[in-house]
Amino acid sequence: MSLELQLPQADGSLELYRPGPAAAFAPPQRPLRSRVAYSAAHVVCNPLADVDPTLEAALDWEATLAYRRYLWSLGLAVAEAMDTAQRGMGLDWETTKELIRRSVTEARIVGGNIACGAGTDQLAPRPDLSLAQVEAAYEEQVSYVEGVGGRVILMASRALAACATESADYVQVYGRILSQVSQPVIIHWLGDAFDPALRGYWGSADIGPAMEVCLQIIGDYASKVDGIKMSLLDHRLEIAVRRRLPAGVKMYTGDDFNYPDLIRGDEQGYSHALLGIFDAIAPSAAAAIEALDQGDLARYDAILTPTVPLSRHIFQAPTYYYKTGVVFMAYLNDHQTHFKMVGGLESARSIVHLSRVFVLADQAGLLLEPELAVERMRSVLAVAGIPA
Repeated sequence: MSLELQLPQADGSLELYRPGPAAAFAPPQRPLRSRVAYSAAHVVCNPLADVDPTLEAALDWEATLAYRRYLWSLGLAVAEAMDTAQRGMGLDWETTKELIRRSVTEARIVGGNIACGAGTDQLAPRPDLSLAQVEAAYEEQVSYVEGVGGRVILMASRALAACATESADYVQVYGRILSQVSQPVIIHWLGDAFDPALRGYWGSADIGPAMEVCLQIIGDYASKVDGIKMSLLDHRLEIAVRRRLPAGVKMYTGDDFNYPDLIRGDEQGYSHALLGIFDAIAPSAAAAIEALDQGDLARYDAILTPTVPLSRHIFQAPTYYYKTGVVFMAYLNDHQTHFKMVGGLESARSIVHLSRVFVLADQAGLLLEPELAVERMRSVLAVAGIPA
């Protein structure tokens, strides 16, 4: 089979492209040590379910769990039921509960590390909500995650952002939840690039005061906080917060633009990882952390640096549609047999965008079976009317 493809360009033209050989990323031979590395994992929809894909979530459970087993086989941890799994973008709370239960059970069987998102998405955001309603929604989800044996990632709340009137409201709600958790949680600060409904989180649209409120809450409940995941795409802010965290509280980078430098760190510290892009670049991510374990910084840079253009493209504005690129990568690499998504979000990126994903993945050595990837790219191009 010829590996040459006609790929559409932004100007409407077609350009001949031939992918190179796949890079060989061997799975780590021992547990990763120098950094905690969570991959926020996507879900695989059931394309044969007779449901309205824009209103109902139907998952292919075996394919979804198989991908988590794949991530664990690489030594990565799984961040379950996060925004990468389409929380708030097609995945409802009832389906989320089943996802968490099944994944925690699977983690126990294979010895995998897992943490699960607990938020308030069973509660529709409205300005007239009370803080007590938000607290009750958080308590329900935290209780569920802990009840099935999972560690909690405390997700940002659209409901709280909608009804809070001042920073003290965040202090009250987070204080109540953190005072009740049975083991330390990861707090997730998700920026409005990922979710516009979270604009002004922590009670201020000004990032300086918002940071102070967040740090105050972490400081007041440091024994209940394992770490904070920052997804603001601002490496300077992440470093500033990282340097002010209480002893023992980790920084988990959620910066899908600047992760190599943040994980590598500087003379004053480093970030661990909790990243959506680690789903799409899992073999590279695991190999890079293993190189870091071995003190081989040159190899670490050589592995991760080529993945940055791919990540920046997948996470380009509107950033919240990055899930489409993540699932497309899973399809190209045979982790699922179709390119369909919960909510019909396979249509959220253009054919030109997806073609660029293909090229950048190839340049990063992340088309694991180039012949199969070409065949699947051709099928997507054909739907767009592009001849083989």
